[in-house]
Amino acid sequence: MEVALNKAQMTAIKAAGIIIDKKEAQKLLGNEELWAFSSEDLALILRLLNATYRAGVPIMSDAKYDLVYVRELESQDPGNEFLESVEPEPILDSKTVKLPVRMLSTEKAYSYEEIEKWVSRLVKAAGEVGLALSELNVRVTPKLDGYAAYDDGERLYTRGDGVKGQDISRVFERGVKVVKNGNRGSGAGEIVIKKSYFDEHLSDFYENSRNIQASIIAEKNVDEKITEAIANEACVFYPFTLLDDWVGHYDVFLNDFKKVIDRVWNSVDYEIDGIIAEATDDVLKDYMGSTRKHHRWQIAYKVNAEIATVRVLEVIPQTSRTGRLTPVAILNPTKLSGATISRATVHHYGMVKSTGVGKGALVELVRSGLVIPKIERVIERVEPEIPAECPSCKSHVVWDGDNLFCPNTTECSAQAENTLIHFFKTLGNVDGFGPKVISKIYGFGIKSLHDIYGLDVSRLVEYGFGEKTAENLVDQLRASRSIEIDDWRFLAAFGIPRLGEGNCEKLLQYHDLTEIFDLTVSAMTELDGFALISATSIFEGLKSIRNQFWQIYGLGFNIKVTTRSKDAGSAVLDGDVLVFTGSMEMGKRTDMEAQAKTLGAKVAKSVSGNTTYLIAGENVGENKIYDAKKKGVKVLSELEYLTYIASKKPLFGDN
Repeated sequence: MEVALNKAQMTAIKAAGIIIDKKEAQKLLGNEELWAFSSEDLALILRLLNATYRAGVPIMSDAKYDLVYVRELESQDPGNEFLESVEPEPILDSKTVKLPVRMLSTEKAYSYEEIEKWVSRLVKAAGEVGLALSELNVRVTPKLDGYAAYDDGERLYTRGDGVKGQDISRVFERGVKVVKNGNRGSGAGEIVIKKSYFDEHLSDFYENSRNIQASIIAEKNVDEKITEAIANEACVFYPFTLLDDWVGHYDVFLNDFKKVIDRVWNSVDYEIDGIIAEATDDVLKDYMGSTRKHHRWQIAYKVNAEIATVRVLEVIPQTSRTGRLTPVAILNPTKLSGATISRATVHHYGMVKSTGVGKGALVELVRSGLVIPKIERVIERVEPEIPAECPSCKSHVVWDGDNLFCPNTTECSAQAENTLIHFFKTLGNVDGFGPKVISKIYGFGIKSLHDIYGLDVSRLVEYGFGEKTAENLVDQLRASRSIEIDDWRFLAAFGIPRLGEGNCEKLLQYHDLTEIFDLTVSAMTELDGFALISATSIFEGLKSIRNQFWQIYGLGFNIKVTTRSKDAGSAVLDGDVLVFTGSMEMGKRTDMEAQAKTLGAKVAKSVSGNTTYLIAGENVGENKIYDAKKKGVKVLSELEYLTYIASKKPLFGDN
């Protein structure tokens, strides 16, 4: 596939903080032999595609992006950082602001079987919270293909990276209205344009509606055709709460799945790229919670699957950042959905051993739409070859459960290089040090974080960077040490297995960053959420990065320390579930939520039967107060709440 990037696309790539040469980007994007890419290459390609798509100058369709490249990365490296975070939606020349709530992506399913598995998770969770299965309902809505945004009544935000976005309230000032004469402050939704209007009035001028969405939110130079579309209410903000939907029992949803999909699919005059199914019970939703990327109680359905049988030519290992060897099956080229498939990822070497996937095996492939396939089952097994060495550094590999690992964490290039990439991506306050830049300087012998922070402009120029690029890279390194960063994010950047951002946050609620290297396994298991296996793995991981950590810590980063539970008197709200609503007088709601967590509380976004207190500020609707009381939830004013935590006395009295 020949890809020629234009100026607008390269501008979008630069705005997303990706440093890459135009020829190099075109070479990456023009190669459709995905089996030849490492997981780092795939993640970089996805970032390039995402940057251009979000800026309204897409290189390929959203469907192909999602169904080919994302699924390929999922099959090759399920734990890749790209898949664990919400990919930012850049807007040119705009500053980021903190979102009022965290905005997540949606887990995706491409077959009925995946939907069944999701429903089974709902059923299991319902049993665990005591929800009668007769009351387990599902809401189904169209999945709008627009520009994700959040309206809190005062500002309209882009989703950004899920934590920080941009303020695009200007779109309302331009005349964009909430669909169906809806009110402001209705939460998450999409900026969309009517299909019928686009086809009749704009299709001769714009390739697709994404171009228009980008123009609507641009800071200046709004096309007069877009202004006219806004005036005709063809461009709107569509809150998810106002979507036409189907709501019914989960059994009916499964039994009449195709009918439900057909009904919902055609319910709006806007572009959609699937449907969204979600649980309706608030208690169940609170219980199931979310990952760092998506809600567990919600799923998007995209396309159907195709099946074929194919011979395996060989199985080759690939070493990931964590040292895990991923088996990749090289296949006899086979046509599926109009594409030639030549590889598939096997989950782990335990599966290779138990199912007999190897040279000459006959396997059944399942391909969902345009997705790179997975091996569904082995029809004819063989005696598989299990590698004894790491393909990257030739070290002897070891078993850990079903997985093979390379233990050479410091000298294995596949691990060392990817560890550097992981550090800067997780740190999140330094631009420019993506996979290609890291790979380039690694090739010149820069193999540690401390070496990178010791680089100057002259050395980078020696390595082939332009003078201006070298200056920018050095400035970014300097800025990354001065910009405030949470201690848990700093720790997570070192990439210790089983010590992701969530566990780092938990650990640092009990121990200071400078204390954790002295923790024993037994001391760690006494903390909530750290079982023996995790604690042992974390202990070994901390030991392996100890010297590197202190080298980097000693460079003087501006680290924000987590308020520790033991210092804050966590028993005050220990085990309580709080919901804050309305406008607060004494401080920002987000700050009050953060303080409540340090006092031992769990903070939820919606009231359920598990909620202990609803803290109500100004401008809270009577219905919300009534509903909370009806569920037996104690309602407190902001003053009552602050008086309590100041006095540390039990709350009492009637609502």
